[in-house]
Amino acid sequence: MKLRVGLIGLGDQWQSRHRPALMALSDRFDVRAICCEVAEKSKHAAKEFGAIPMDGFRAMVERDDIDAVLALSPDWYGPLPILAACEAGKAVYSSAALDVSQGQALEIRKRIEASGVAFMAELPRRHSPATIRLKELMATRLGPARLLFCHERMPMESQSNSLRRGEYCPLAWRHLMELVDWCRYLVNSDPASVISAIHEQHDEQTDLFYQMVSLQFPPRLKPGDNGSATGCAPQAQLSVGHYIPERWKDALSFKRPASVQVCCENGMAFIDLPSSLIWFDDAGQHTESLESDRTVGEQMLDRFHRAVTSFIRKTTDPDDAYRAMRIVVSANESAKTGCRVQIKYDD
Repeated sequence: MKLRVGLIGLGDQWQSRHRPALMALSDRFDVRAICCEVAEKSKHAAKEFGAIPMDGFRAMVERDDIDAVLALSPDWYGPLPILAACEAGKAVYSSAALDVSQGQALEIRKRIEASGVAFMAELPRRHSPATIRLKELMATRLGPARLLFCHERMPMESQSNSLRRGEYCPLAWRHLMELVDWCRYLVNSDPASVISAIHEQHDEQTDLFYQMVSLQFPPRLKPGDNGSATGCAPQAQLSVGHYIPERWKDALSFKRPASVQVCCENGMAFIDLPSSLIWFDDAGQHTESLESDRTVGEQMLDRFHRAVTSFIRKTTDPDDAYRAMRIVVSANESAKTGCRVQIKYDD
């Protein structure tokens, strides 16, 4: 079954992720209309896909020949396209689910649940070939995660890009939310508490930002020798920051740490996104290159297609995005107070 889709926004990942994925999955997606804040960009992309360029997203989502909406950039629309799609009963794939305020995220979650439409938030780290393979290894060879280390060293965000992303989600927060969701996915649990610290300096000579976050997960219970419940409480150490000046940009890639390091019950693994995985167990070192697997963009759009065409609707994606946001909000609260914060997920 081909899904007839409309595209809203053509963001920073259009050329590298979304366009190639839609081309590769042309047997599953039929791009009918494109709405972008830059008219020439819409016209060029529409010509490439044989689609119609449109000026307004509301008119697009109400078209009878549109089955689903792909919101591929936050731009200046914010959550409005997602809410409009819910009103029109159209499925939504959103790369902007984390680029909203906490209140807007809660409203989106409620509207999606009320409308009953299929919804998928774009969380690329979950769907990278290396992550998928690591989850298989954790289920068969390595065992559950005990310790996780994620470190993201970012370039400075230009002022124009910062304004384009909107006021709710600075680039560092977006990366941190994606790292938080990645750890939740690998541990297969929600953290119970968080402690965080922020270093920030802005003046004429220096623009530095660094945030450290430590997540404490609930104990993974298992029967003890005396019959009582015992278990390890997994922990995750995350950090994001831009602290390398533009004139030293070559230092960004110098001895860059692994995207994630996971210490499991029976071994450990190192991932370099999107497709490099090195893992260790009692037998020694194992190196896997997964470049021949489907790209992250294809994996996510294929999953969205199955969610829309399946009779069983998966509804956890809005919760995943909202919970990642709640954790980062709690981390920022901890950074202000200097105290560990218990995370509350219920509203």
